[in-house]
Amino acid sequence: MNKATGVTRIIKATGYSLKGLKQAWQHEAAFRQELMLLVVAVLVACWLPVSLLERLLLIGVVVVVLMELVNSAIEAVVDRVGTEHHELSGRAKDIGSAAVFMALVFAAVVWVSILWPLVLG
Repeated sequence: MNKATGVTRIIKATGYSLKGLKQAWQHEAAFRQELMLLVVAVLVACWLPVSLLERLLLIGVVVVVLMELVNSAIEAVVDRVGTEHHELSGRAKDIGSAAVFMALVFAAVVWVSILWPLVLG
């Protein structure tokens, strides 16, 4: 088997990643919604009078929410294995969903923590 190495491997891996983003955009409504949230978050974070570190945190926690990609991958693999109900399949999907939920909660906590002092003045 001829495995790509070096720059060729990086180019191929980039292609696979871009293909994955395209697939997520085409087939995953949650990913599209979270990507739109990221665009809004970047715009708002750049507009706010916060430090560079706070701006990076505000944007970074929303990027973490894009772990929706991992959740979608888990769901696709589970669905590929079979559509009949199985306890482990349900558990895998629920845990993937919980990971996204925790990322959303973390993002909300960071945003509130940084914005609260700005609002209180």
